Amino acid sequence: MSTEHVERRLTAILAADISGYSRLMGNDEEGTLAQLKAHRRALVDRKINEHRGRIVKTTGDGMLVEFASVVEAVRCAVEIQRGMAERNVAVPAGQRIEFRVGINVGDIIIEGDDIFGDGVNVAARLEGLAEPGGICVSGRVQEDAQGKLDIAFEDIGEQKLKNIARPVRTFRVRLDATAAPALAGWRRGLFAALALMILLIVGALWTGLGPEWKFLSILRSGDQFTKSAEVGTKPAIAILPFLNNSDESAREHFADGLTQDIINALGRFSALTVMSWNAVLPYKGTPASPEEIGRGLAVSYLVEGSVRQTGDRVRVIAQLVDTRQGRVLWSARFDEALADVFALQDNIVTHIVRSPRDSLDADRTKSGVRKANRKSRSL
Repeated sequence: MSTEHVERRLTAILAADISGYSRLMGNDEEGTLAQLKAHRRALVDRKINEHRGRIVKTTGDGMLVEFASVVEAVRCAVEIQRGMAERNVAVPAGQRIEFRVGINVGDIIIEGDDIFGDGVNVAARLEGLAEPGGICVSGRVQEDAQGKLDIAFEDIGEQKLKNIARPVRTFRVRLDATAAPALAGWRRGLFAALALMILLIVGALWTGLGPEWKFLSILRSGDQFTKSAEVGTKPAIAILPFLNNSDESAREHFADGLTQDIINALGRFSALTVMSWNAVLPYKGTPASPEEIGRGLAVSYLVEGSVRQTGDRVRVIAQLVDTRQGRVLWSARFDEALADVFALQDNIVTHIVRSPRDSLDADRTKSGVRKANRKSRSL
């Protein structure tokens, strides 16, 4: 038996690799390496440093990182995966770099700058179970991180991992299921905010509520909002395909994705009838007037807008139009850095409570004058 002292410590281990790396390299070696370097420089390495991780080693398609804190390891992984989702928005699906991440906590052996042991091996096997863009963690990691982060865990049971003696209880991190709105990434936050903005305006116009906006306190998805706000036939709305005003044709995917996710977000509210993507697609880039589109789709309102993305900045312009009168009820421009997700969302929320309210007050005043004139003429 060896009497040589072996240095050990308890640590959190993060293992990551790139899904489909061989295929990406086969298609475009230089482009893939350039993408990977850009992602590491702008996001991955920065997040590891922020959360006090140490890169133990890297391979062509992955890396091994250790953290003193389990919570910091999971938080780092979540921020990287969400950041990668943002950075991949305008990249065609077949060219995206997507990481798979596995996290374990265990007693490891330290030899120089390297680490060894079952704790490391389990992390590497968990990474193999993760979906592209996903994270898998061991039961011990889930126990330590549960309740400390704004994420949810999905129990996928005990997994028999290659060359690991005992089954490992495994959890998937649900990046789309958090205490915040269940939409991942800055883009989804933008979709949700735009959808809420549109819903508030249309709901107020349809129900004729006063400028105090009391209906905000009853805003819910499903039946509760329907009972409170629906009067007669539900208002119908169409979200026209957002125009791509960027220089690159690849940004077309970004604009279409924006449109589809706003449609999906608005479709969650039963107080509205929302036209499907297939219904609005024929109107993409057509010169038809709001009145013509309204008649063609049988809708009272439509949303139209454009997207321009340059480097790490995005500009979204949107407006809500009354198709019966051709009037713009609300319009705004959102211009922020892609990296600053919360600033972008705050900007949108500000417009929700400011510009729409002013336009609604003005609309209600005009409506009241018209009703009074009609009443006086009838007398």
